[in-house]
Amino acid sequence: MRTGSPKKRQLQTDAVFKSRVVARMINTVMKSGKKAMAEKIVYKVLDTLAEDRKVSIQMFEQAVKNVMPIQEVRSRRVGGATYQVPQPLKHDRAEALAIRWLVEAANGKKGKPMINKLHDEIKNAYENTGAAVKKREDVHKMAEANKAFSHFRF
Repeated sequence: MRTGSPKKRQLQTDAVFKSRVVARMINTVMKSGKKAMAEKIVYKVLDTLAEDRKVSIQMFEQAVKNVMPIQEVRSRRVGGATYQVPQPLKHDRAEALAIRWLVEAANGKKGKPMINKLHDEIKNAYENTGAAVKKREDVHKMAEANKAFSHFRF
């Protein structure tokens, strides 16, 4: 049996914006280990968000904050029954979910290149609309509906 938990590795910042959130986005967009292609997609999206780099990175970070959930539901077995127990989220997990939902929402759209789909989804998230924000709302509704089972948390 393991003693203690493994050390959390720090993610390196990306080369252009010096941001960990952008680095996480690049790693989430990446498919089949093609990091250069993922970097090209994410940097192109950030360039098209706004003319100024500082404004575009602020828009992106605000979009991620708008999608970040506060709590989620986890399955918990108690006496043969499975309950959906709401639990608060740490910042890292919430950020990971938000970025994943943004990329999944962009991938869910058809008929356009990934750059355009991701740009549209980030723009929608910045304005508090879109599929990723709807996903966050659904998770919050589920947590609210199962608030009665929160005493099973521990």
